Amino acid sequence: MEMTRRNFVSSAAMAAGGMLAGRGLAAAPQKQDGFIWAGLFHMGTNMWSDQPVTSWGPYKGDDLKLVCQADHVRFDEKVWRTLTDRMVQVGMNMVVIDLGEAIQYPSHPELWVNGSWEIERFRKELARLRAMGLEPIPKMNFSAAHDVWLKKYERMLSTKQYYQVCSDLIRDVCEIFDRPRFLHLGYDEETVGHQRKYLYCTVRQGDLWWNDFLWFVKETEKNGMRPWIWSDYVWHHPDLFFKRMPKSVLQSNWYYSSDFDYDALKAKGKEKYITYVKAYEELDKAGFDQIPTGSNWSYDTNFAGTVKFCRKVCSPERLKGFLMAPWFFTLPGWEKKNLEAIDRVGAVIKADA
Repeated sequence: MEMTRRNFVSSAAMAAGGMLAGRGLAAAPQKQDGFIWAGLFHMGTNMWSDQPVTSWGPYKGDDLKLVCQADHVRFDEKVWRTLTDRMVQVGMNMVVIDLGEAIQYPSHPELWVNGSWEIERFRKELARLRAMGLEPIPKMNFSAAHDVWLKKYERMLSTKQYYQVCSDLIRDVCEIFDRPRFLHLGYDEETVGHQRKYLYCTVRQGDLWWNDFLWFVKETEKNGMRPWIWSDYVWHHPDLFFKRMPKSVLQSNWYYSSDFDYDALKAKGKEKYITYVKAYEELDKAGFDQIPTGSNWSYDTNFAGTVKFCRKVCSPERLKGFLMAPWFFTLPGWEKKNLEAIDRVGAVIKADA
């Protein structure tokens, strides 16, 4: 099985113009220095619910069908090309690709769905992105709240078979992306509340959460990538987070509202938001590298506010860049919102220059 998988990826890499070497891994690409201006966009979407939902953010009516699990890839390549072209035009230099079910993982064909991209095709797209000046970074969400894409394995959490499958997938992605700098592991929103509408709800807690998380960190680093996560665990477990979180893990705290002033938030009765915003300061003081994340999901002013606030409270040496996460799928109906998100980043880049 192992040799078959490696041979599959190797032949696809050769066809795409790249040769895998050594122990089945490509030589690491030339390091890209400089400040990161990144955008998160989705190829896979089986990450938010295992059944139809009645409401989800701005999604209404027939669009709610997009939020539940599907047996096919919901992704439009023409829209994707429009978005990535615009990213280059406004000065962005990194695209974080939410993979999910969108590609044909060589080690586990049982995870493929109708329309999952063949590896040769996908690697050609990675080459196109790099040629444009966009560094492609893989994202595979292993939070129990966002792992519907793992199909039957999402219900085998923390078992020997689960670890083996996840190890295989991380190795696959490392090879396919030619050992990228980072692997975004997701790991957000693993709470009962975020799964309240799911048919199957699982939450790891205490030592089990840490055992699994640190295992993913080790697997990622073993494959030559730096682990990158959403930081919201720190909101609810600050003592454990600062005691046990490795400094090697790149942090993306996120906050999508419009107000960054603590006094104003308190006056408006939004004290819980202070925790979310203050995490940027606390992560910096604790010595973590950060790529803070903003969005136009709720407020068009959020990204600019995030940059302004974090420029003020974060040390320049630990502030590695910023990430825009629109959370609108890569489909014609959401093209406008995604383009607006990119343009928001472009405006900040221009003003930040």
